[in-house]
Amino acid sequence: YIVGRLKDMYISGGENVYPAEIENVLTELDAVAAVAVVAVPDRKWGQVGLASVQLHRGAQLGEEALRSYCRERLAGYKVPRYFQFVDELPLSPQGKVRKDVLRSEFEAAERA
Repeated sequence: YIVGRLKDMYISGGENVYPAEIENVLTELDAVAAVAVVAVPDRKWGQVGLASVQLHRGAQLGEEALRSYCRERLAGYKVPRYFQFVDELPLSPQGKVRKDVLRSEFEAAERA
């Protein structure tokens, strides 16, 4: 079963994708301190994943290493299309990740 918020689910190419599943896979990596996955618009697939990854201090890990790790453990349509590395994930006063901020920052960068 999937643990997480159902409303975070997105549809990519007609398939349901649950960000919590992807986040669980990525946090298995020792170098990853925290991760949040959100849906971003895509012309071909409707929506695709954006993984915002916070590494542990001093850890080094590249985008291709993350993508390969996901490909080994997830179905192809679940592998995030985009990865971004962040110093800290934006948190609400309650300590929850502000996924809306991550999505907005990505969309603003795409427009620029």
